[in-house]
Order: sequence, then C-alpha cells, then structure tokens
Amino acid sequence: MADGGLLAGKQLLITGVITLRSIAYAVAREAQLQGARIVLTAYGRPTLVRRLSARLPEPAPVVDLDVTDESDLRSLAGRVSEHLDRVDGLVHAIAFAPASCLGAGFLAAPWSDVATTLRVSAYSLAALTEAVRPLMPAGASVVGLDFDAARVSPGYGWMGVAKAGLGATARALAAEYGPRGIRINLVSAGPLRTAAGSAVPGEQAAEAAWQQRAPLGWDPTDPRPVATACVALLSSQFCATTGSVIHVDGGYHAMA
Repeated sequence: MADGGLLAGKQLLITGVITLRSIAYAVAREAQLQGARIVLTAYGRPTLVRRLSARLPEPAPVVDLDVTDESDLRSLAGRVSEHLDRVDGLVHAIAFAPASCLGAGFLAAPWSDVATTLRVSAYSLAALTEAVRPLMPAGASVVGLDFDAARVSPGYGWMGVAKAGLGATARALAAEYGPRGIRINLVSAGPLRTAAGSAVPGEQAAEAAWQQRAPLGWDPTDPRPVATACVALLSSQFCATTGSVIHVDGGYHAMA
C-alpha cells in the first residue's frame, strides 16, 4: 500500500468482486495502491472471492453478504468490525436481473422478477449503507456503480428502470446522510466487458456506439478509468460533493 496515496489510512468495504474483470476488483486494486485497507464481500461463492483477493497487491479479508437477507445485513457491521475498526468508504457494486427482465419482452416480465431486480439493484444501496452506518464516521464516502438511465438502452429492460431508481435512491440518501457528514455518489460507466455486461443483450452494439461517439474514445476492456474515479470519490478530495453522478464514459453522455 502507498503511504502517501489518496486513500492513505482509509478503510473500505467493497462489494461486487466476482471476476478479475469486475469493476469492483479494479477499484479494490486501485484502492490498495492508493493506501487503503480493504475488506471484500462475497455472495454465495466466498472461496472464489478469496482466490481473487489473493491476486490483489495485498490479500484482503472476505465476509459473506446477501443483500436480500435481513440477518446478513443485521450482522454485517459486527462481522466487518472483526477486520476494520471503522468504514471510511463503501463501494456498492451490486446489480442483478433475471433473464426475463433483460432484452426483449419488457412487458412480459413477471412482477416477482421485476421486484428482485429492483431490490438487488436499487434498494440494496439504502439497505447496505444503513447496515454499515454504525461503522461510518463523519467524512465517510459511499460510491455506487451506475450507468446512464436517462434514455432507454436496448437490452437493459427493467435493469434500466432499476438504475434510474438507483440514482433516485442515491439522491435521497445524500439528503439523509449529509447531516452526518457522509457522502453518497454514483459513477456512471461506459460499457465494459465484465460478467454483468456480458449478460446484457446488445452489449457489443453499445461498445461500438461508444467507440464511435465518445469524444475521448472508449476502451471496453479497461476498467481502470472507472476505478480511479471511484477512488477519487472515496478520498477526501471530493469533500463537498454528494448526490452526484460522475460520468466516466469518454464523454459519450454529453453527445447528442
């Protein structure tokens, strides 16, 4: 870990590490390089996450977490406190939609599947933040991963609705947690070749559109620009920024 990095002395809880290509893995790696001490969460496959943790600059502890399990959420702060005495930064990199909620057939998706999509991909930001709140001091930062849901994205279906809800949730949380000195922000990324991205029909077409229209260009194989933006928001450099969405998409969102 870097002694003088942006996150020197910071302690973070990072969700969503499922492969080496995960944005969350890139965030974890960059955070350690910038001086942070981290803990990872695992949903259902702790052995896999521990193997991925071993590939980081420094292996990190792993705690189990199912954000739809109330008992997991109630016990989370206690289990994290076995490794960290506080949480200065929380990374929400959690999203899921059943197959019926992606691609064509938007109106055919059953409510049970839509409810799962909304609970895991939007409501979980509030549930997770509140679960970790006992460990978060004033000055702590919560960063969630997003994509721009202002327009319909082919293939995203109800996930687009969930991401719009994630943005609204982040703004509401910013109002709730601001008086406690806790910041809530989102990073909206361009398409990346992650496990989550590969599940979305039409993702290759999205990549092509980004590469053509983003004024800075866009490399769908490189999550580091997104990771460095997350690290900046987790640091004290954005001490007066909350309720915001930072676009890391090569400028695509600003083009007509």
